[in-house]
Amino acid sequence: MNIEKQVLGLIKLSEYIKEFLSKNSEDFNENDLEFESVLKRSEIENPWFTIENQKFALKQWSDLLTENKIKDWISQYSVSQISKKVGLILAGNIPMVGFHDVISVVLSNHIPLIKLSSKDKKMLPFLLNQWRKFSDQEVEFEFVERLTDFDAVIATGSNNTARYLEFYFKNHLSIIRKNRTSVAVLKGDETEEELKLLAHDVFQYFGLGCRNVTRLFIPEDFLIDRIFESFIDFKEIVNHNKYANNYDYNRAVYLLNQDKFWDNNFVMLKEDEKLFSPLSVIHFSRYSSLDDVKGFIADNESDIQCVVAKKELNLESIDFGQAQNPDLDTYADNVDTMKFLEVI
Repeated sequence: MNIEKQVLGLIKLSEYIKEFLSKNSEDFNENDLEFESVLKRSEIENPWFTIENQKFALKQWSDLLTENKIKDWISQYSVSQISKKVGLILAGNIPMVGFHDVISVVLSNHIPLIKLSSKDKKMLPFLLNQWRKFSDQEVEFEFVERLTDFDAVIATGSNNTARYLEFYFKNHLSIIRKNRTSVAVLKGDETEEELKLLAHDVFQYFGLGCRNVTRLFIPEDFLIDRIFESFIDFKEIVNHNKYANNYDYNRAVYLLNQDKFWDNNFVMLKEDEKLFSPLSVIHFSRYSSLDDVKGFIADNESDIQCVVAKKELNLESIDFGQAQNPDLDTYADNVDTMKFLEVI
């Protein structure tokens, strides 16, 4: 395969996506109409994949797939001289979540055997066919229902699924990913704008991604009302039927159990030490010592994808509002996919 043509194809794909996103529907050509149809069918098949969220994911990818960013990324790695077949079992919790694995395999000079998630079956095939076209057919991939005849595997699933996958692929080179979530640590002097950016880290993709914040650490004297005020721009989220069902269910459970929680009619805050929280709920705890927070993060490192906080807290964190904007060299579960693909 010709890596240069593959990279050029990705750049053209990025430009194609940007052009599509910039157009009004009345200006669509035949190819644009096909693109729009993929978005609509994806939402019909999986209501979590709203048009808005799909377009957000597309915008993030179009910003990433520039010539400089791609070349800076792949220049850190050596390209395999022998093409291997790499099985990919993709997740479907947020739009295009498996795209990074696919391009990693292709740009490593391997062939991805792609098992799509039943929740995300439309967008990736469409984009990969566009990439193949833009790269003069220099992109090779295959969609499969069952993995056979492969040299390595990269699989993403729940913690329960991961145990099965680890056993099933125990005799193969593999990366097996499990459930993760993200946390935010507030110093107490955050501006209104910073807290509004935190809201994006919480609510983007309805909170379904491993990079979504589901656990907050706040100072002892921090006012809960400040959090709710910063979240208000996302109040319409409760009008989404599937999200509303989760909100209503969890609220009813808390009321029946007489649990203490804070509610603003579209999201609940609950003081709870658990890292993972139910959809529509954010767990929080108050801290007096930052060392306690660092200890919690260290103890739960294998379950935390990223930490959102001010840099001055020295937590190896990312800035507010950046949780859903990973770079090309940011890897799920913090396992370097490209390094893995170098040695298979």
